[in-house]
Amino acid sequence: MDFRITRMLSCWKKEDPPPNRVKPVPVQVIRRIAFISSFATHPRIQCTSDMILLAFFFLLRPGEYTDATTGDSNSKPFLLSSVQLFIGPRRLDFATATDAELNAATFASLTFDNQKNGVRGEVIGLSTSGDTIVCPVRALARRVIHLRTNNAPANTPLSRCFFNNKTFKITPSLITKTLRECVTFLGPELGFLAKDVSARCLRAAGANALLLAKVDSDIIRLIGRWRSDEMLRYLHVQAAPLMAQYSRRMLEAGNYTFIPNQTVPMH
Repeated sequence: MDFRITRMLSCWKKEDPPPNRVKPVPVQVIRRIAFISSFATHPRIQCTSDMILLAFFFLLRPGEYTDATTGDSNSKPFLLSSVQLFIGPRRLDFATATDAELNAATFASLTFDNQKNGVRGEVIGLSTSGDTIVCPVRALARRVIHLRTNNAPANTPLSRCFFNNKTFKITPSLITKTLRECVTFLGPELGFLAKDVSARCLRAAGANALLLAKVDSDIIRLIGRWRSDEMLRYLHVQAAPLMAQYSRRMLEAGNYTFIPNQTVPMH
């Protein structure tokens, strides 16, 4: 092979690192997990589903929505005290509100304390999604009701649950296991394999869903607390709806002529 070609290929290899992005799971995976959990009797199953929903809608990192092992410096999970629920403009008091009122909430928010890239005291909120199960407000209401019922203190992570006098933690490995089992069940029609997903992919999934919904990239960056265009690495071009019309649009827009250069007069 020509030395110049070999050198060029070598340079490209150095400049093009191997892909290490997780594939963002589509909402049908999340919907399936939420549907199954709605019939579960063990609170750990419902809690796992709720944390998956919160990670997707709020674009959370694993350390923000899971109860990782002790001593993990990257684990800064949201707590019961981080949550606010509202019915219209009225903020609900968790000490006095009934379960019915909490379940009727129309808006929910999380307050940042020590999460990565979050501004201390900053609040991010979402309204109901229109779905009775796959909804960030409903998920937070379920977590508040469960923790309150079990007399959990305000500093309890949302990713913790209780059953038969035992405490259970929702860990990144449990989230990964749940996602992979669901991807395996739904089959290859999704376009990726179980090994392609992990607890990290839910943040990317939320960002990708917002992109496909034609939400401005600056807004996506604000929701996800990205401080640079690093966000674009999470938006996967393999999502079929994103790329569906590009070839047609390229042909339409690629047919053009140049403005001719001004003829230089000869002397």
